[in-house]
Amino acid sequence: MSTPHKYRAFISYSHGDEKWARRLHRGLETYRLPKGVVGRETAFGTVPGRFTPVFRDREELATATDLGATLIAALEQSACQIVICSPKAAKSRWVNEEILTFKRLGREDRIFALIVDGEPGASLVAGQEEQECFPRALIYRMGADGGLTAERGEPIAADVRPRKDRPHTAMLKLLAGMLGIGLDELKRRDASRRRRRTIALVAASVTGMLVTSALAVTAWLARNEAQRQRIVAESEAETSRSVTAYIVGMFKIYEPGEATGSEVKASEILDRGASRVHTELAGQPAVQATLLDTLGAAYRNLGLYSKAIPLVRDSIEKRLALPGDHAAELAMSRSHLGEILSLHGEEGEYEEAGRLLTDALAVQRRTLGNDSAQVADTLAALADLKSFTGKYDEGQPLIEEALRIRRKLYGELNSDVASSLNDLGVNFGERGDLRQAETYLRQSLAIQRKLHAEPHPDLDEAINNLAWALEGLDRFKEAEALHRESLAMKRKLFAAPHPLLAAGLNNVAYDLEMRGDYAGAEKAYRESLDMNRQILGDSHKDIATGMSNLAFVLDAQGDRKAAIAMLSKAVDMRRELLGPEHPDIAGGDTSLAYWLTSTGDYADAGMLLDEALAIRRKALGAEHPRVGATLATQANLFVAEGRYQDALDTANEAIRILRINLPDDHWQVAMAKNVEGAALAGLKRYAEAEKLLLQSLPSLAGSPIHDLPA
Repeated sequence: MSTPHKYRAFISYSHGDEKWARRLHRGLETYRLPKGVVGRETAFGTVPGRFTPVFRDREELATATDLGATLIAALEQSACQIVICSPKAAKSRWVNEEILTFKRLGREDRIFALIVDGEPGASLVAGQEEQECFPRALIYRMGADGGLTAERGEPIAADVRPRKDRPHTAMLKLLAGMLGIGLDELKRRDASRRRRRTIALVAASVTGMLVTSALAVTAWLARNEAQRQRIVAESEAETSRSVTAYIVGMFKIYEPGEATGSEVKASEILDRGASRVHTELAGQPAVQATLLDTLGAAYRNLGLYSKAIPLVRDSIEKRLALPGDHAAELAMSRSHLGEILSLHGEEGEYEEAGRLLTDALAVQRRTLGNDSAQVADTLAALADLKSFTGKYDEGQPLIEEALRIRRKLYGELNSDVASSLNDLGVNFGERGDLRQAETYLRQSLAIQRKLHAEPHPDLDEAINNLAWALEGLDRFKEAEALHRESLAMKRKLFAAPHPLLAAGLNNVAYDLEMRGDYAGAEKAYRESLDMNRQILGDSHKDIATGMSNLAFVLDAQGDRKAAIAMLSKAVDMRRELLGPEHPDIAGGDTSLAYWLTSTGDYADAGMLLDEALAIRRKALGAEHPRVGATLATQANLFVAEGRYQDALDTANEAIRILRINLPDDHWQVAMAKNVEGAALAGLKRYAEAEKLLLQSLPSLAGSPIHDLPA
């Protein structure tokens, strides 16, 4: 069955919302429906390849001689009506009349709303009536006499207000309703197509989008040079913001990792886009600055920090050279650079990151106010930096302030609020208070479940973080159930082989290992490792991680020789890939040294621990808890070598550092106390030794890892 109407939809809007109407009109008519739904028969006709034509009255009626007759005819010939909703639209006589006319045609159930401003239902709240976004004719149902009744309806609405739907998602919601297609299916097919095709075009088309937009505006306003320049500037700013949101969001959600077959690597797309920004946008420094910051953020989301850093630095330099006051934009870029430097974590970068974030926060408080969204974002990034440097206590109030701001701005049901709750939970977990961590992580997960009825990366992250806290509480059965849910979600989001599927298998394997199912754990670890090798090849940091995990299971099954061989290969691979001073080298060194100590290979264990301590002190500072963990392992080596006084001194230093960052009953503190007790026993101070050894046992029994220091 095909639609008998001339127009697929009629857009009603106030003149003040013309920008949104024009954007929606263009988006609907140029959008190609995914092949998987084209031609399908639904209750509303055959799904077309394109949703066209769409009637936009201010454009279509420009040459009409009889406004009333043309308007009624267009409404009669339209299958659906879309109402752009805002306080302006709610007050518009003509918008209300168009809705009434369409309802009187018997199509009340074919009216759809797009909220662009205001608040739905505000007319029911005393003192907030002016913020109502729904026109009266949309709110109340139609009676048999053709007039409005007192019965309120529930308009079907998409919402593009800040922190709501993205414009593209809002358009998909409208299309799904107007075509009779399930929204989940349309979004899934659209996402799949964008992963396969659109991602390869984004960076290459950024300049084209800007130039096309500028040419269109130029032609439209050629008669007025001053007005043209103003509109071009506004258009470029809007386009840049749209490109920013699109690129960052796309790489966050659909990051494909390393390419296989005919797929294109995300990093290659960014490389091409970054090289063209400087040449093809040389005359538009403001747009250059925005896009350089954008590309830096996309590299950050891919974990390519060394490529992100110079781009964001360049963005800052270009913003500094722009005329006028750009303090807020400059602070945003400085905040982004501080965040990326924190994640990169090379020598001296933590200190610079702290300065950038602190300075950006001060400017944002001054220019935007203490309760702005950007202030909350910078607070969250600064809290992450505190965590990276072991200053968890200093990070907590920053997270709590970010959470307060976000709740004030967005209410409880919001992804940024969920993110702050997640950060707070992780902060408590890192300090050893896993019960408090569980509380906040459950709150975060509850919000994400309400926000995402279908698989989504934010929901997946919340599931995994709660599982992490439960693992720390020795509740591995519950953690395994969550990780299996996450793995099932990943299987729906990604086709094998995929790095996130491999990570999901790795998480399930860890829970099986902790529950004593070593055969099941080994199988899952090997499946994860094989999948990563298909994607990444034989030499990659994720391959090294998979080998390390497999080594622990081999050791648990009694084959320490094979475990040491596997872990040695993993450590060597990391050293070759990342360089001899990278912080990730230190963890493998420490674990391998622990095993080598148990087999009597003291010389190699000592060299590994010296290397690990030098790396961690340089990268993290002398009083980071990971430095304390490595010192505890070194003290254990000294006990094995019979160097009891050295062991005692080193264990005491480890305990001092760990107590700065962790509670006394944390398992890492207990491990250091246990080694201290062993040193005291070696010095024949048996009473002191017995006390410490007995005190440490309960906390050591709850160790959340493979009985090894991290």
